[in-house]
Amino acid sequence: MSAASDIFDPRLADAGEQRIAWAAREMPVMAQIRERLARERPLEGLRIGACLHVTSETANLALALQAGGGEVTLCASNPLSTQDDVAAALVERAGIGVFAIKGESNERYYEHIARVLDARPQITVDDGADLVSTLHSERQELLDGVIGGCEETTTGVIRLRAMAADGALRYPIIAVNDAATKHMFDNRYGTGQSALDGVIRATNLLLAGKVVVVAGYGWCGRGVASRARGMGAQVIVTEVAPLRALEAVMDGFRVATMLEAAEVGDLFITTTGDIHVIDAPHLERMRSGAILANAGHFNHEVNIAALEAMAEERREARPYVTAYRTSDGRELLLLAEGRLVNLSAAEGHPASVMDMSFANQALAIEHLAQADPRPGPGVWDVPSEIDEQVAALKLAAMGVELDQLTPEQERYLQSWDAGT
Repeated sequence: MSAASDIFDPRLADAGEQRIAWAAREMPVMAQIRERLARERPLEGLRIGACLHVTSETANLALALQAGGGEVTLCASNPLSTQDDVAAALVERAGIGVFAIKGESNERYYEHIARVLDARPQITVDDGADLVSTLHSERQELLDGVIGGCEETTTGVIRLRAMAADGALRYPIIAVNDAATKHMFDNRYGTGQSALDGVIRATNLLLAGKVVVVAGYGWCGRGVASRARGMGAQVIVTEVAPLRALEAVMDGFRVATMLEAAEVGDLFITTTGDIHVIDAPHLERMRSGAILANAGHFNHEVNIAALEAMAEERREARPYVTAYRTSDGRELLLLAEGRLVNLSAAEGHPASVMDMSFANQALAIEHLAQADPRPGPGVWDVPSEIDEQVAALKLAAMGVELDQLTPEQERYLQSWDAGT
């Protein structure tokens, strides 16, 4: 049943099946959606090109789309995030075309994106917008055949909004990242747990008593900061936005500049989606033994070139830990080559939170396939009814019941003349 692919080892398929099944235990919303899609087949014959982290959770999304009639081709959205056994299972057991190998070079990474585009996707599913940007820059002849797309992460939405503002985006893309049932849970609870999981697996660090510096207090930063504090760390937040900085202060965190934090931090975790958040002036002030980790999408948040330039010696201290010794004798430790630490050094988000994120993806893809008329080029919100449906399905799967408004309460909320 194997499909065209480029994977590490097809013999890993049995282990991959077990991993996918284990994740499925914690993805009841996706199971319900997959069952309905299999029954109704709303994606029949639709070519779906996906550039996502090739993990057991992503596999359950791909299998649901396939059950709904979609023809899925998948590549990795990060060179270090692929679970090779999962890739093997999708190819050998499900017949899904997968082009992803953990640790692949940048050149091979973009070759794999090209292979997905060779399948002439009608809908794109992206995590970081590399598929979309490559399509618009190098494969423009395919654009007329694309009806829409979805974007999974904050960094990708930022890039796509920039494309739209420049008039470069040629088709509609739904910002799945911005759904409440995605960013409020995946970004906060998923990143909060999985980023620290990646750090601990890579270093065996005890967080209690350490000074943890969290760059950015968006939903991901909120999650990392709260979880680090819960494990006994002293947390410093750095920010550029006054409202988010004020929120961090009101949440009980110390807010400081990165220059100030650099002198006292033991562990630095970036969550901004921006470039060079940790730069040469910060690196110069850090104490020996400082650990640098990134939980943003691209490996741009730490200025790795500056770190390389100031290092006299570089060595692999542990798997996913590179030690840089500077001319003044300090040693700075970079985790996972500055890439997503949770997916590079660990397994990414727990399946139960990805259940909601990928439910949004599946329903948004179905919405694009059936929309009449289709939205024009641009970045669009997830329809509110999809958000509500995902939340309701998740609560039902958790056994949580809600109160219902009485007719009297509904009338009251719609009136204006009842006062004191």
